[in-house]
Amino acid sequence: MKRSAAAHLEFDVAGAAEIVLSVAVAGSPTRETLLATLDGTPFALREVLDAHGTRLHVADCPPGQVVVDYTVEQGGPLPPAEVAEIDTLRYVRPSRYCESDTLGPTARSQFSGLAGRALLEAVSSWVGQQLAYVPGSSAPTDGAVQTLLSRRGVCRDFAHLVVTLLRALDVPARLVSVYAPGLYPMDFHAVAEAYFDGEWHVIDATALAPRQSLMRIATGRDASDTAFLSTSGGFVSLVGMEITAVVDELPTDDVRDLVRLG
Repeated sequence: MKRSAAAHLEFDVAGAAEIVLSVAVAGSPTRETLLATLDGTPFALREVLDAHGTRLHVADCPPGQVVVDYTVEQGGPLPPAEVAEIDTLRYVRPSRYCESDTLGPTARSQFSGLAGRALLEAVSSWVGQQLAYVPGSSAPTDGAVQTLLSRRGVCRDFAHLVVTLLRALDVPARLVSVYAPGLYPMDFHAVAEAYFDGEWHVIDATALAPRQSLMRIATGRDASDTAFLSTSGGFVSLVGMEITAVVDELPTDDVRDLVRLG
């Protein structure tokens, strides 16, 4: 399977700011380019490695217009995600957007008696049925509790609720940002990963793109670890963004299958 993706970002920096980009795919892609310019002049980004192969690109920017262009190609199968004991401990804990302690009673009531693969399937189906996918319907600060109350959201809200319910039932689960060939409308995408039978498996309750063709960008507790752009100091305003992701042959995804993300 040959996959490719691209990201074009434009933002205005008012006052000196540190920018942190999470747009590069994890690991070692077959081929990639990353170019950043400030008012038309190229400037350097330094790469910082986070957990699970996440590659952050950081720069100290003076005021001006920043443009970032990233392209990547990946060919062939990817190795499955590594499993470390600390991950199975970390990802059963509540986090900023995944309030599994608050939703514990809901999870235990709704999924009583289920375990293993049957539980993963039930949680994915239930979230997909309970929530409506509505672009622009959620705020950046909304967590799983607010998502469940409003019964609508975008991909990260679906993923947060899946992660939260699974953690409430003592299943390690985490959030992954990805490029998603076949996704419509095209954008950065977020899915959940659940630990089962010694491996991490992808759960996408939106069912908007085949899981087999996803390209991992960042992995973490929730969206606070996987945002494509974070800043400190100054004021940064996103003014333009275009994402593309394609695959040579779009696979067929059966939601009942277990799928691993490289």
